[in-house]
Amino acid sequence: MKAFYCDHFALPLPQGHRFPITKYARLRESIALDGRADAITLQVPHAATDDELERAHRHEYVWRVVTGGLSEAETRRIGFPWSPELVERSRRSAGGTIAACRAALEEGVSVNLAGGTHHAFVDRGEGFCMFNDSAVAAKAMQAEGRVTSVAVVDCDVHQGNGTAAIFAGDPTVFTFSIHGANNFPFRKARSDLDVELPDGSGDATYLEALGWGLQQVLEAGRPELVIYVSGADPFHGDMLGRLGLSKAGLAERDRRVVETFAGNGSALAVVMAGGYAADVEDTVAIHRQTVREAADAWCRLTGAAVSRQVP
Repeated sequence: MKAFYCDHFALPLPQGHRFPITKYARLRESIALDGRADAITLQVPHAATDDELERAHRHEYVWRVVTGGLSEAETRRIGFPWSPELVERSRRSAGGTIAACRAALEEGVSVNLAGGTHHAFVDRGEGFCMFNDSAVAAKAMQAEGRVTSVAVVDCDVHQGNGTAAIFAGDPTVFTFSIHGANNFPFRKARSDLDVELPDGSGDATYLEALGWGLQQVLEAGRPELVIYVSGADPFHGDMLGRLGLSKAGLAERDRRVVETFAGNGSALAVVMAGGYAADVEDTVAIHRQTVREAADAWCRLTGAAVSRQVP
């Protein structure tokens, strides 16, 4: 399975910044030691071009991002200080989701070890999201004539408000978000399907709601491509999550999403999205389990064998 990474494109952040930027390199390093490492090919994606970005974002917004023309208020809303390195890293993250979608359409399943920047709108960013990689990639696949129908299945604890807004009124893209009702963003957009959960919801409540939601996605028409915005932040130990899922519950979440789509008529591209556990290794472990589920599905689809297993 192809997995795309861009953690070596440095993103300079101030000391004490709360975004856990180290999780990406740690995830890639842990995958190299994982029992499924022989089934995963790590690749560096291209940087998303202006043309690719502007299918989902306004030209004026992309230009101001690239040239450092964002206002102080816009930069504060995104949450990262502007730098040329931020632009490159954001382009690569979006490029990783484009590449993962292409690979998934060729081989059934693929992963971007970054991505999930679902709070970026057509003309602005927020919540650590500058370009909306899922929207950029979905529109790229349609523009390239690879697919017509796409679904974005968003299981990050925060609603995918930017994704919902970008695809509002677009019948070719179905947006589903399952998230905390009382969490950021506090003014939510309207997805095609939103499932809102109260604070503290645990495994059983979450999985029942997820199962219902996945069935609704299928009933709307099985998509040719599914972009799974996974997220490690429904975890009970997440500092920004407010839900109560265990690691086992999150692994079951991943299994259900993957089994619903992979090999059942839909290509599946998986992106990581958020994760803010007090111990970054908890976030890494949850993301790693997501990648494992995707790799196992790829092995089933291709007949590849995993030669060794490491916990």
